[in-house]
Amino acid sequence: MDDRLAPGYRATVISVGLNGALAVVKLVCGIAGNSYALIADAIESMGDIVSSAMVWSGLVIASRPADANHPYGHGKAEPLAALFVALMLVAAAATIVTQALHEIRTPHHAPAAYTLFVLFGVVVVKEIMYRYEARAARKCGSTAVMVDAWHHRSDAITSAAAAIGITIALVGGPGYERADDWAAMAACVVIVVNAVHFVRTAVGELMDTRPEAAFVESIQAAALKVEGARYVEKVLVRKMGPQLYVDLHLEVDPELPVREAHRISHLVKDSIMAACREVADVLIHVEPARTIDSNARWP
Repeated sequence: MDDRLAPGYRATVISVGLNGALAVVKLVCGIAGNSYALIADAIESMGDIVSSAMVWSGLVIASRPADANHPYGHGKAEPLAALFVALMLVAAAATIVTQALHEIRTPHHAPAAYTLFVLFGVVVVKEIMYRYEARAARKCGSTAVMVDAWHHRSDAITSAAAAIGITIALVGGPGYERADDWAAMAACVVIVVNAVHFVRTAVGELMDTRPEAAFVESIQAAALKVEGARYVEKVLVRKMGPQLYVDLHLEVDPELPVREAHRISHLVKDSIMAACREVADVLIHVEPARTIDSNARWP
């Protein structure tokens, strides 16, 4: 496992174990306590086990070194895993909404009061797990781990909504039995909105979307710190898992010998990789700088 991905790897392993334990607790309490919102939470936790395992697999594949068939490495496995997990979030929300609509049309008893304590516990545990895994995602720069972290927060959201619905059902009495079902549906809206955001993020990485302008500017600034580097004409950056690959056009004095221009390009590469630790490699195309007396370029 790549050291950069180690925090995400540990977080996903813990996530699998935690979701398994919570799924069992929520399913048993939901069935015994007559709360579909709690059962829906259990279903989502079961899906979280699959998604965390998928993220783990994506990280393992992404950590493999470059080879003859994958000269840029296997980093795209990571946003592929993120896309799969984000789509699973959408599917889980659709499943919960469908079943909640069925429960709304079907007369049933109000949930048991003790299910509230289970839900409060779930909210606390899941929010803690979200913060832990989100911190790991930022540390290793993994979109997939961040999406998996949001699975925990979506679970916390549905649990909080279920707690509100159950409270309304218990306080309102007869006629309010379906409140937790409506609460489950409301929580699904939040889940879908965030899932769509992560789908767009994962697709953006797969399509090599340009990073933020500030990052590109930091690369240019690092390049121009090198003596002899006159101008950076073009910067292209692609994200491969936790790593970034940079292609740039560097202008130098047109009268320099090839050996000296080559030396400057290596210094520029070292400067960029020192300033931007996530950059795995820099490919530099050296060009003659602008002429002194005009804006025309040397042929």
